[in-house]
Amino acid sequence: MGASLLRLFFHDCFVNGCDGSVLLDDTSSFIGEKNAAPNANSARGFNVIDDIKSKVEKACPGVVSCADVLAITARDSVVILGGPSWNVKLGRRDARTASQAAANNSIPPPTSNLNQLISRFQALGLSTRDLVALAGSHTIGQARCTSFRARIYNETNIDKSFAKTRQSNCPRASGSGDNNLAPLDLQTPTAFENNYYKNLIKKKGLLHSDQQLFNGGSTDSIVRKYSNSRSNFNADFVAGMIKMGDISPLTGSNGEIRKNCRRVN
Repeated sequence: MGASLLRLFFHDCFVNGCDGSVLLDDTSSFIGEKNAAPNANSARGFNVIDDIKSKVEKACPGVVSCADVLAITARDSVVILGGPSWNVKLGRRDARTASQAAANNSIPPPTSNLNQLISRFQALGLSTRDLVALAGSHTIGQARCTSFRARIYNETNIDKSFAKTRQSNCPRASGSGDNNLAPLDLQTPTAFENNYYKNLIKKKGLLHSDQQLFNGGSTDSIVRKYSNSRSNFNADFVAGMIKMGDISPLTGSNGEIRKNCRRVN
């Protein structure tokens, strides 16, 4: 579940800041983010967050926000899967609303090209280096066939045998096998290290947006650096995660501390 929990934090922070909005169920007054295109049939781990939150509430009622639970859970997931640790800043408060439209517009899709990725991250105060380092999250976890079908059948900057392997579990016809999963890092899908970058150099990035980071553009040199140095990757990943966790937090009297992460108090 680690990769999915890390992704929840990313999908939270990129939509109106790290405010726990991704966790809210739909209500009569707003349509939440869970069924937005980047999240539908894809985002998961909500039950794990519920479980953590209920234990935290028992020990320490009304103090720790769902937004902070997400931030800590993302860090702990990385650590448990063999990645670096860092001190998570705390004190975020929880949003009282969520926006499906904002989720649809803010989270970069796997069809993004390099310029789109760079500008999407830049709009949130994240540098190109942060982009490449945070993309290293794809050293763990899986993607659905619908997210990489066009790449494995249509693109040329892809290792041929790798494309064939992936085609075996992802039929060409849209609508068939859409939810079939494949690991984002074919070598070590449950270990957090720098193999993701080594795969990119071999043209074995699973998503179009992954391979864009090593495709003759401005980010090639950063990919090379991370592929050669796990410690460089770890350091920049940590810096990027801390910056991402700083995106537009609710503090002071803004927002609230939710009792249940699925609904406003």
